[in-house]
Amino acid sequence: MSRPRHGHVTALRPARLRPADIFRLGGTGLRTRPLRVFLSALGIAIGVAAIVAVVGISSSSRAEVDRRLDKLGTNLLRVAPGQTPDGRKSSLPEEAVPMIGRIGPVQQVAAVGAIEDAAVYRNEHVPVGRTSSVQVAAAGPRLLPAIGGHVDTGRWLESATEDYPAVVLGSRAARRLDAYTPGMRLWLGGKWFSLVGVLDPVPLAPEIDNSALVGWRAAQTYLHFDGHPSNIYVRARNSQVTAVRDVLAATANPAEPNEVMVSRPSDALAAREATESALTGLLLGLGGVALLVGGVGVGNTMIISVLERRPEIGLRRALGATGGQIRGQFVTESLLLSALGGLGGLVLGTVITAGYAYARGWPTEVPMWSGAAGIAVTLAIGGIAGLYPAVRAGRLAPTEALAGV
Repeated sequence: MSRPRHGHVTALRPARLRPADIFRLGGTGLRTRPLRVFLSALGIAIGVAAIVAVVGISSSSRAEVDRRLDKLGTNLLRVAPGQTPDGRKSSLPEEAVPMIGRIGPVQQVAAVGAIEDAAVYRNEHVPVGRTSSVQVAAAGPRLLPAIGGHVDTGRWLESATEDYPAVVLGSRAARRLDAYTPGMRLWLGGKWFSLVGVLDPVPLAPEIDNSALVGWRAAQTYLHFDGHPSNIYVRARNSQVTAVRDVLAATANPAEPNEVMVSRPSDALAAREATESALTGLLLGLGGVALLVGGVGVGNTMIISVLERRPEIGLRRALGATGGQIRGQFVTESLLLSALGGLGGLVLGTVITAGYAYARGWPTEVPMWSGAAGIAVTLAIGGIAGLYPAVRAGRLAPTEALAGV
């Protein structure tokens, strides 16, 4: 204290630290212990990277599903036989396809017919029963456009081949039979059929992937096919999909509409996306736990830092630093440590997402909110973790802190 001319006693006020000064002091504490800072920030980075990567991979997966649906269309409907009242499997009438084709908004209609008594083998020497679970079915030339399918190698069943013993394999059926080369022969239904093509995977009709498809008339000629469709694929105008869906059962089987199942394949992809979203929630919880563990590591680092720097704290207090300034220094140091980990985790999570999406052929999509949320949560955890060590440092008396010097 000092006594001015007018006789009034005034108290000395401590120097005020600007935000830049506090920031510089907090950074100094980090620069003097680089290895410890790296290990503490790594714990935070792993938690943030887990959150960003989980959200990014999930978003990239949804973007891929949306991209595929945009490409394949959501206006595909599938008609299949249901069950009779006594629990037996029903059948669709042979006239179901032309009857459905008379519905005004219907743009395309095609069918396949399962041939239960026929099996396909790579050659005639394979023991009976070892069919590789490949389904034999009859199909017409309009099937591929209706289901959004494409030929990988060879060609599709055309008017020139659908009357003859020719077969097209789905992608999974080709793998199971190890048959990819057009022109090779397959033992199908006790007769030789020539392989004319192999299909790409068909996301909206996955049952086709595991099928050996022969021409509709060829199936009737060589395999005693009864002509009843087992699946009918209908493309309707986008604005009329719901209306067409409501009348499909009665149109396909007017006598027994309750024995007809109508589904929308794109709904199955949407349901899969919802399942992946539930798994994303679980993984986000695990990322949050990792982030919490990283916050505990930050708190532990700050407590050790306070214990090690007691002489520094005592010297600063003796030179006039207030308890609030000491607290501000250590809270800032904790926030900077957490921010380093958060930024590192954001970069790491983005790299993981991009690498995974590239490997799967997906578009890379990392929502901005995931990175912002990860940094915000990191700073909150860092602030809370550094609060107790900061308060403890601010309460140290200069004499107590300098006692060990």
